[in-house]
Formats: sequence, structure tokens, C-alpha cells
Amino acid sequence: MAGSDSLLKRPTFASSDSSLAKFVARPVLRFIDREVASGVLLLVATAVALVWVNSGWGDSYHEFWHTEIELAVGTWHLPHMSLGHFVNDALMALFFFVVGLEIKRELVTGDLSSARAAALPVIGAVGGMAVPALLYLMLNTAGEASRGWGIPMATDIAFAVGIVALLGSRVSPKIKLFLLTLAIVDDIGAIAVIAIFYTSDLSTQWLLTALAGLLVVWILQRARVWAIPVYAVLGIFVWYATLESGVHATIAGVALGLLTPARPLLNQRDAQQIVDALPSDANVAEVRHASFLAQESVPLTERLENLLHPFTAFMIIPIFALANAGIELNSDTIADAAASNVTLGILLGLVVGKPVGITLFTWVATRFGFALPDDVNWAQFTGMGLAAGIGFTVSIFVAGLAFEDHAIIDLAKIGILIASLIAAVAALLLLRYGKRAAPNE
Repeated sequence: MAGSDSLLKRPTFASSDSSLAKFVARPVLRFIDREVASGVLLLVATAVALVWVNSGWGDSYHEFWHTEIELAVGTWHLPHMSLGHFVNDALMALFFFVVGLEIKRELVTGDLSSARAAALPVIGAVGGMAVPALLYLMLNTAGEASRGWGIPMATDIAFAVGIVALLGSRVSPKIKLFLLTLAIVDDIGAIAVIAIFYTSDLSTQWLLTALAGLLVVWILQRARVWAIPVYAVLGIFVWYATLESGVHATIAGVALGLLTPARPLLNQRDAQQIVDALPSDANVAEVRHASFLAQESVPLTERLENLLHPFTAFMIIPIFALANAGIELNSDTIADAAASNVTLGILLGLVVGKPVGITLFTWVATRFGFALPDDVNWAQFTGMGLAAGIGFTVSIFVAGLAFEDHAIIDLAKIGILIASLIAAVAALLLLRYGKRAAPNE
């Protein structure tokens, strides 16, 4: 055991005093650990997409994302789809699975598990969805353009929380918590909108097949089957059936996330007793068994979030931005956007509707007995509402579902990019210079 003790105590490379560790490894680890990191990568991917599509190699951008891919096993094969569709329909399903895990955790053990604690963020989120949608519909009352009302309802959690995180201790931690809870509720709203209003050519047979797959997942969980590979195979089956049903395939990811257990099989005390009871001469099998039991003291939702969140945040979302943010910006496109009610509706919805809806609905709630957290004032609260107006990823995603005309999609994306930029800058300024309330104010 002496050799194993020295192995366990051996410092990692990142903690060493080498120049590479000090100037590369540790800064990279700190960067990854920060909430703003995924937002920075998202911005870089967006910039690359815009530069690529507007450069001399612009045609290659479209050719690349329209490349046809096919996956076949014997006579069975996935529907033909382009690389861009694979990103939006398959990779984003994994992203929404992680969103489903976050929602489940919040509903079971987080702020949404307490009706009293959840009430104010939920009320604010309802205002932050309703007012932007109404503002958009006031400008786009008919035709295909009217289908875009769901676009300004969305909040990009990574960007919104990243903007607030940039200011550190200048912003009350309770503002960050409120924003995170509000964004989770916002995600629930966006998922409902996608499932109900942006579904076409519904196949009842395939939908029932997908529901049957989800029922099997639920039954296996009740039977205490915890082999993750079994659920991975079932998850792919449910995703495929949902894709064929006409309901957007990302809904399968959300549903599977919501079915994932959010409570541990073993409590922390029992797990600690098992570890403490290990003999000093324990063999590998005994250590592996104790490790398995100790692992079961951590909820599966938390373990899967920790495993998948870096992958979705630092790979899938930047890839999504790279595949979808490529907009040809020329004089004609900009002139069309400036005269477009779609672009204006999205701008008004995200920059005005979001903060006004969140702040107004929350203020009304405070008149009925609810109270803002102790060290939060209305100036910083409005800044938080502006941060929620950064729609970006989810807004672009919804735009692709709402419209079929690529010209309208581009107009919507221009509105999303400009609105998200304005909302981010305004949020930073208001949160930075808005006086933080004293704890007893």
C-alpha cells in the first residue's frame, strides 16, 4: 500500500512549478472553470462563421454544411441529412438532454423544488416570455413572419450568466441565482414552444413509438436497472423515433433528461461508512465495489451533468454557432434587415421586451407580498433582465424552426446578433454602475 499511497499523493502536472504548468496548464484550467469560457468560445465560433461566409471562400461554408451524410447498418439507415442538420437535430439533442438534466435537478433539489423560492423567478420568466412575444406579434401579424414570435422569448444561459459572472462581487450572488433560476424556467418555456408550435407533419405511429421508448426507460428505472449503456441505446432509439415523428428531435433529449433520477441511491453517510470500512489490505475488486457504491451517493443527474456539460458547452454549442451564424453581410442584406419587421420585432423583443417583461411582472409580484432578495435593487435587477435578453443560441435555433424561407432566417439572425450585442453591453453597464444594495436595504 505504500506505493499506492505515494501514487495518490503525487502532485499533478498542473500543480507543478514548471513554466508550462504555470503559464499554460493552470491558466487553461482556470479558463475552463469560469462561466464565461463557453461564452467566449461561442463568440469566437460566431466570428469565424461570419468571416468565413463573407470571405472569398464563402461558397465553401455553405457547401461544407450542406454535405450529405448517411449512417446505415445493414438495410436500416438514418434519414439522409446534411452536416448542418446533423448538428441541429442530433448534436443539439445532447445539448437539450443536459438542459433537461438541469431542469430535473432544479425541480427536485434546487430552487424550483420550493414553491415559495421559485415563485418570483417563475413570475419574472413568464413576463420575460410574454412581453417579447407580444411586441414581436405587434409588428408581424400575418404570413410566415408571424411564426417568429418564439424567437425573442429565449435566453442564452451561457451568455447571460457569463455576462453577470464577468462583474464578480460587484453583482449580488442572489442576482446570479435569480437569473439562473429564471433562465431554467425560460428553457422550459422554449421547450414547450418548440414541442407544441414548431411541430409539423406529425406521425402518430412514430410519436407513440417514442413514447413507448420513454415508458420502457421509466419502467427500467423503477426496476432499479442502472446500466448506463442500456439507457444510451434506448436514448438513441427514442431520439430516432422522435425525429421520424415530426416533433423536433431535441425534445427527446429533454424528455430523457427529465426522466433521469435526481436523488442518489445511497446517502452520503452510508457511502462514507462503506469507504471507512475498507480494510487497509483491500484488493482491487473490493476497492472497485466501494467506489461504485460511493459514486451512487451522487445523483445521476449531477454525474451526467459533470460528464456532459464540458462537451456540450465547449464543443457542441460552438459547433452549432459555426454552422448557423454564417450570414452574408452586404449592403443589400443590411438594407433589408433595416427595413424588416422581423429584424425589428426581434430587436424590440430581446432588448426591450425581456427586461421590461421581467421587471414589470416581478414588480407587480412584489406588490402582492413577494420581496426581492435583501441585497438586490431595481437598477441591478433591470440589468439582469437585460442579460436575459441575450437570446443568441436558443433564439437562432428557434429561428431555424420558425421559418422555411432562408432570406427571412437571415433577417432573423441579424436581429438576434444585434439584439444580443446591445443587450450584453447594456447589461454590463447597468450591472457595473448600478449601485448594489446594502444587505439590509
